[in-house]
Amino acid sequence: MKISTEIGAAARLVGYEEAVHLVAQAGFDAWDFSLVCFRIEDFPTEAEGLTLARKLKTIGLEHGIVCNQSHAPFPSSFENLPQIKTAIRCSAEAGAPICVVHPIAFNASVEENAAFYRELLPIAHECGIKIAAENLLGWDDQREECFFASCGTTEYYKALLDAVDDPYFVACVDIGHAEQLPTGEGAPAMIRAVAHRLAALHVHDNDRKADCHQLPLTMSIDFDAVMHTLREVDYQGELTLEAVYYLKDHTAATVADGLRRMAQTARELADRFEKLGH
Repeated sequence: MKISTEIGAAARLVGYEEAVHLVAQAGFDAWDFSLVCFRIEDFPTEAEGLTLARKLKTIGLEHGIVCNQSHAPFPSSFENLPQIKTAIRCSAEAGAPICVVHPIAFNASVEENAAFYRELLPIAHECGIKIAAENLLGWDDQREECFFASCGTTEYYKALLDAVDDPYFVACVDIGHAEQLPTGEGAPAMIRAVAHRLAALHVHDNDRKADCHQLPLTMSIDFDAVMHTLREVDYQGELTLEAVYYLKDHTAATVADGLRRMAQTARELADRFEKLGH
């Protein structure tokens, strides 16, 4: 199993180009093109995005790593389709085979989300890149608890994949979101529900309540159960970290150390997965 990480958190400290360089030095096999870090109103033009994608791809290849997936800007909506379509083209330019796109509004129906993703499929086919829907949960500040959102239940997630029913439409299970209890069903259940279309992961830890996006194996998620389930369904993709709040505690001077620890943790999880196959 190859290991990867999103580069947005590091890029905030050292810039995108240096972030790819440091991710390679840390020991990762690949990088996630974190276009989600750009605000919709400040999203690059297509020319600017393609230029950045080419630069980052070149830097990665010079250091022996590739772009394994990307993350489109947030929030997703029909109004923001132009920026999301640009993100898909830029992702393909960077060499990513998968672009993760959030579902639209938290309370959208399966059919509303299916219509949204169908708008993206022509570009996906044109660019040869798969669109991955990510499971979401919302957060109620007053009650301090999560609530169901688009793809937040196994039933909804599977229904959306079946409704779109296209080989270029796949699933990215966010392990942290799936484990936000009490309203969630847990990552193993989510993985099993979408195993037939599971192509990507977002991996991070939390207290099984809030969306902490912390380093795996530092909080409450049972990653042994997660790895067992991934092996059970014969997951073929990479392990991609999204521990963005872990890196927020670092500075430009310490981000390399933080990335090294992230790579070590990701490798430990990948080793656990591999041992289950013997």
